[in-house]
Amino acid sequence: MANIVRWVTLALVLIAVRGIGALAIPASTVDEGATLASELDVRTFVDELESEILELNYNTTLLSWAYETNITEDTLMIRDDAVAEQSKFLKEVARELRQYDYNSFKDADLKRRIKKLTDLGYAALSEEKFSQLVDAISRMQENYATAKVCEYRNETNCNFGLEPELTLKLAKSRDPEELKHYWVQWHNVAGKPVRKDFDEYVTLNREAAQLNNFTSGAEYWLDAYEDDTFEAQIDAAIEQIRPLYEQIHAYVRYRLRKHYGNEIVSEKGPIPVHLLGNMWGQSWDNIADITTPFPDKKLLDVTDEMVRQQYTATKMFEMGDEFFTSLNMTKLPPTFWEKSILEKPKDGRELVCHASAWDFYKKDDVRIKQCTRITMEDFFTAHHELGHIQYYLQYQHLPSVYREGANPGFHEAVGDVISLSVSSPKHLERIGLLKDFVMDEESKLNQFYQSGLSKLVFLPFAYTLDKYRWEIFRGDVKPEHYNCKFWEMRSKYSGVEPPVVRGEDDFDAAAKYHVSADVEYLRYFVSFIVQFQFHRAACEKAGQYVRGDPEKTVNNCDIYQSAEAGNALKAMLALGSSKPWPDAMEVLTGQRKMSADALIEYFQPLYQWLIKENKAIGAYVGWEATDKCKTF
Repeated sequence: MANIVRWVTLALVLIAVRGIGALAIPASTVDEGATLASELDVRTFVDELESEILELNYNTTLLSWAYETNITEDTLMIRDDAVAEQSKFLKEVARELRQYDYNSFKDADLKRRIKKLTDLGYAALSEEKFSQLVDAISRMQENYATAKVCEYRNETNCNFGLEPELTLKLAKSRDPEELKHYWVQWHNVAGKPVRKDFDEYVTLNREAAQLNNFTSGAEYWLDAYEDDTFEAQIDAAIEQIRPLYEQIHAYVRYRLRKHYGNEIVSEKGPIPVHLLGNMWGQSWDNIADITTPFPDKKLLDVTDEMVRQQYTATKMFEMGDEFFTSLNMTKLPPTFWEKSILEKPKDGRELVCHASAWDFYKKDDVRIKQCTRITMEDFFTAHHELGHIQYYLQYQHLPSVYREGANPGFHEAVGDVISLSVSSPKHLERIGLLKDFVMDEESKLNQFYQSGLSKLVFLPFAYTLDKYRWEIFRGDVKPEHYNCKFWEMRSKYSGVEPPVVRGEDDFDAAAKYHVSADVEYLRYFVSFIVQFQFHRAACEKAGQYVRGDPEKTVNNCDIYQSAEAGNALKAMLALGSSKPWPDAMEVLTGQRKMSADALIEYFQPLYQWLIKENKAIGAYVGWEATDKCKTF
């Protein structure tokens, strides 16, 4: 998967508390023992706080940016001090507002704003415990950002980081021993050292949730989706896509067995995760070259053409900006180009290379931090991150509490809606990056297959990462079973296993950024479902999709230069979180529920081909449980 993350530095504050922050409450606004006599008084109080909230959000975000772009003890201390002061402010605002029965107010918008303002997140903890939690997460995040491993068969070079060295090795190498080396080394240095910090984090996470009137952190995270049935919807969606996933899993395992041999890849077992082209096996598109259905047909990859045309990181983002403006959406402001970091700095400083988009809560102050490589994958990532930026720009007129996605998955989906068009052969030909590419039926299947290795196989991974943490937060999984439970779930839902036997001394889940950094992951699962609903609706508005028309399908659509599609997207984005997410979805799609129907429609040609092909080659569909994690 293109690592498609909204800015997440210290997400415990800037996401968990829904984007509110300040350092002090002016005495003129809130005095000890003051009373607010009426609904009008409460409205005045909330309105008067807004300018200070925005200013102090800006300051805290600026310090977070300073830390993530230059990881030092000093930048960490300054950031954490500001966060601690911010939590004091949040508590005072919430304490004041909680005195009032705001649910009885007639003003629905005011009630919604107060609910968000009284949602303290981790700030509900005592000052001492809040500081402990911040420190635990910071240590996990810093360990992840600075982890290094040794080069394969060269112990003198131990400066291989995740980006770009390990990511490239996992993507390009076809030596199973080399891949195993890098997988084991990374999981040992990125996961195992933070086990103690994670235990402390879980304890304090649960306490904070209970102080916010939730039974656990799982219920707190799910509350962002404003639907008591949402977990059941997620469970239903994973079952809905499972038949399609099992078919692509069976085909990939068969091809890998042909490539690596039966001793490395079994006929019926889970796939060894290190062979899938990605450190976590969350996307498999990097192994398309050795598994593609029709290898004689040219795979869709414009990386070489981008290099030949001397693309730069700046040009990639300029192309993305032009795509959005072609939809009648907002052009990037000059400050974006002045303040963003689009390439890894060459001055040797440590920074979080994970691609992220940032909203600084001042008009038009939006930025991206991305260690961009000149590849097709990063070209699509650039468009994805610019989708976050468009969301920020479209809702920047709203009160601070509404300056977020309608639900966490919406923010992730918007950029991917654009990427679905940008990644189509139709669009890549249009912008001069795809040349001499013949789109016959075999090439189309290769394209669907390659997309499936990115989009479809990601869903069980995303589902597992939060389902696993929910069980921990709820106390259903005890610390002595953390690692083997993780692999039990990865095996159950994704059909993958580690390359070597792991034990409870290991902690492999934390070798994924979002676990170490306390970032909820369900947003990505939701995104990968609803983006196809958004895409189908946008394609219909662009005149590129007509249900039942074989020439105008959801999987052959490019909304580039369609103001109609862009205007519909803008109308949804401009709502931010001022309305429940079904209201926002309805503006674009006419639907009010999440459904995998559009995704399955998109991949229908691939699904039908896989069923026939797996029968023809005798590929086993399904997998046995893993035996690669043991409690010694």
